[in-house]
Amino acid sequence: MDLVLWRHAEAQEWVEGGDDMARCLTSRGEKQAARMASWLDRQLPESTRILVSPARRTEQTAIALSRKYKVRPELAPNCSVAELLELVQWPSAKGCVLVVGHQPTLGQTIAQLLGLSAPECAVKKGAVWWLRNRQREAQSQTVVVTVQSPEVL
Repeated sequence: MDLVLWRHAEAQEWVEGGDDMARCLTSRGEKQAARMASWLDRQLPESTRILVSPARRTEQTAIALSRKYKVRPELAPNCSVAELLELVQWPSAKGCVLVVGHQPTLGQTIAQLLGLSAPECAVKKGAVWWLRNRQREAQSQTVVVTVQSPEVL
């Protein structure tokens, strides 16, 4: 199974009393999303399942990819690693799943799957971490396929 974790691109700052779920991408964020989407479109299998947080900024990030996606409330900001992994059926699902979501959940998921001692990894806005589960000598392993940032594409 391949699990691609895509953090939403740069969004407007949250204003106290404002609706965090309604925050939109900035113009820089729109460029980040477009750049990463262009790269992802060349790399992802056509059969990739795409699951997106219900926050506006994650939907805008996913829209840049121009593929069908499903909004999943389980991926809202501050969802748990367990909720994310259950939703994507890690590691038993077949094929590739792309999740467009938020920090700290994405970084916590990466840290857990890689067995890091730190509770989470830093994930830049608009960046992608591509992880793969494989079986070696009857052991399940998580392999980092690639980490991409929109600034270097």
